[in-house]
This record gives sequence, structure tokens and C-alpha cells, in this order.
Amino acid sequence: MLDSKFIRDHADEVKRNCLRRNANVDVDAFLRMDEERRNLIQAVEGMRAERNAVADSMKSVDASGRSALIERGKSLKESIAAKETALSDIERSWKDFLYRIPNMTHPDVPEGASDEENVEIRTVGTVGKIKDPLNHVQIAEKHDLIDFSRGAKVAGAKFYFLKGKLMLLEQALVRFALDRLVREGFTPMTTPDVAKDEILIGTGFMPRGHETQMYSLENSDLSLIGTAEIPLGGYHAGEILDESALPLLYAGLSHCFRTEAGAYGRESYGLYRVHQFTKVEMFAYAAPDQSDALLERMQHTSEDLFTELGIPFRVVEICTGDFGNPHYRKYDIEAWMWGKGDGKGGWGEVTSASNCSDYQARRLQIRMRRKDGSVEMVHTLNNTAIATSRALIVLLENHQNEDGSVTVPDALVPFCGFDRIG
Repeated sequence: MLDSKFIRDHADEVKRNCLRRNANVDVDAFLRMDEERRNLIQAVEGMRAERNAVADSMKSVDASGRSALIERGKSLKESIAAKETALSDIERSWKDFLYRIPNMTHPDVPEGASDEENVEIRTVGTVGKIKDPLNHVQIAEKHDLIDFSRGAKVAGAKFYFLKGKLMLLEQALVRFALDRLVREGFTPMTTPDVAKDEILIGTGFMPRGHETQMYSLENSDLSLIGTAEIPLGGYHAGEILDESALPLLYAGLSHCFRTEAGAYGRESYGLYRVHQFTKVEMFAYAAPDQSDALLERMQHTSEDLFTELGIPFRVVEICTGDFGNPHYRKYDIEAWMWGKGDGKGGWGEVTSASNCSDYQARRLQIRMRRKDGSVEMVHTLNNTAIATSRALIVLLENHQNEDGSVTVPDALVPFCGFDRIG
């Protein structure tokens, strides 16, 4: 979230930013609520100070003056209780309002109202020429690699079983990504598959309500995570990190669970939009002066992974109207998928890299201590290394052969032990 003082001091800038990002937030209404909250805080602190002064006076006053002080003390106690109740009520509304105000935006982010105005930066690789290409579902059926029907029988629609060589290929993708990230200086971590709602909210996700994409656990404050960004973002919650330790680089392995509410009707064939998948996620804590360069580094790392896998892709910069609230700057990699566009092929998202500046850190109270002793918020960044469901799509569809077999990229052979499917 933004600092409320920053919003007060830069109100016009915050309003313009909300308009650029299609955020339906009344900043003036927030400022009125903020002023009311600050007045209540001042009033409560003033009455508490007077109550303490009355208590001190009781020690030295004679009997004739004691009764008046007792009455004043009672009156202050009642007034403080009423003000504290009002303050508690407005604090909840104030924080909810503050959480709806989006992060500020990097000055180089392109203007745009929707994902149709995202800007292509570069393309890497060449889309192969395949006569009558199959999509990954057809390839999987041909070689008995995915069982969607039994997945639905066991767990419901959009769940699945990976079988045989495809299951081994998924594990190879995980180890391939982790090995590369370890060489890049990331610490590998297996994260919990659940997180407290306060951690979800802190990282910018909505754990409850009809618009949520999260599965919540009944009778608890826990939800299944949709990405390792959530537990890794909460890993240092409430801590002060030393400047000399930054950046901290983590590679999180987790299962990811998403309801995909409202996603049906969009392109969601096969593994493209499912309720559960495995993902290796990059996450970083950085000093503010490190985060811009670190985003570029993390982005190029994910590009290198897909280049090694021989997958044609393009990199797009996300425009202002396609941002989530925490994002300061964001890139996507979209890989070529033959199953897109009714079998004619098209680009499909496989990774997202984001610099969230201090937006998540302020919610989660993650700070850094400079060498001079000063304390400020850290910056947080995240990026997909490999989301296995979509990586398997592009592997099967781009490395298929005319005879229906699939060639395994050389980079994965050491991890799976075979070079061909079919």
C-alpha cells in the first residue's frame, strides 16, 4: 500500500495514477476519512494525557480536591472509551480504503486501457512450420499422457492426472529451473501450500469474497496459495533486514491453487487454465536503488530458460490499464501455442515479472536498515521461472514432429532420462 502521508502530500499525482490504471478509487473521500482519523487519534491522545495528569494530581491533592479529580477521571474514562470505539471503526474502513489505492507507476510504463494495449518489446526464436499441428491435448491423448476425465471424477473439472513420461517431464522442468536459479544465486525453498489471510492481503491478494481466486479453508484464517510469491512475500514479514544482505534472492517451489472464477469462456483449453499446478517462482527483497536493475535481471533469467528449451516467445511490457494494485512495472513472456486461435496458433502467457516497489513491504512491515542506521521500506520483486502446466503445453506443441512424436529439448534430457515421447 502507499504511505498515507505520501497520498496527502501528492494527492493530485495519486489521482492521476488511479485514472491511468483504471482504478475506481475516490482519493478525495479517502483524504476526508484520513483527516477524521487523524483528528480522532489526536483527541484520544489528548484525553489520555489529561487522564495521566489527573492520576498524578491525585497523589498530592488534599481530600477536598480529590472528589473533583475522581469525577473528572470517570468522565475522561468514558470519553476515551467512546473515542477509541469510533477510532477502531474508522481504522478498519481507513485501511480497507487505503488497500484499494494502487501502487504508483514507473514513468516508462506504456499507457493503455486493457491488455490489448500491452507493448511488444522483442521476440525470441522462430515459430516452426508444422503441417496440421496438434494441440497438447491431442498429443497427450495420442500418447496417454494426461487424464482429464478421471481428474474430474476425483477432484472436479480442470483437475487432471499427469502420466508416464509427461509426469517425469514435469519433474525435469522443476529441476532444470531450480538448477539454473541456484547458479544465479537464488536460495531454493519449498514453501507451505497455505498461508494466513493476513499474508495474502499483505502481498495484494484477496483471500475471501465472491471475486477471490483463492480456495479458503473453512473454520480457519488459511487459504491455499495461488503462487509462491505469497509465502515468500510473508517470509520476512515484520522484520528489519540489513542493507548489506540485500538483495535476498529466493527460488520457491510450490503447488498453486486457483479457482479461476470468471475465467471460463476465455481460452482455457487443456492445461492452459487449471485449478492446480506446480511452479518455480523467483522472489527478491531489494534496496530501493537495486530494484529497477534487478527486475531486468530476473526477466532475462526467465527468457534464458525458455530459450534453452527451444521455445519461441515474445516479451511484452504490461500497460497501465492491465496492472494489479501492487505492480510498479511488469513484463510478461508469451510463448507460441498451436492450440490458441482455434488451432491457428497464437501467443499465450507463460511468465510474469513484477517490481512491486515498497507496496507489499509496507503492508507486511518489511524494512531495511541502512549503514547510517536509518530505516526504510524494502522493495519486493517476483517472477515466474517455470509454471509447469503452461511450460508442458509449449513443450509438447512446439517440439512435436510430423509423426506425432515429441522431441525432448537437450536441456531436459539429463533430468528426465529420455529424449523422445512416442
